[in-house]
Amino acid sequence: MLKWFSFSGISKEVKRIRWPKKEELGGNSMEVLIFCASFGIFFVACEFFVSFFLKLIGIGA
Repeated sequence: MLKWFSFSGISKEVKRIRWPKKEELGGNSMEVLIFCASFGIFFVACEFFVSFFLKLIGIGA
């Protein structure tokens, strides 16, 4: 059986985990939210421009 696949091995691995600090967690969360918002804005803008172009050439409704 594997050494790490036991209660002592699992407890050793859990002690090695570096949990993020409160400030670090807040900063990372803000980065993710800004990234998601910017991608959302990007895709909405792309859809707007494609729709505008299709209406311009007479395909869109």
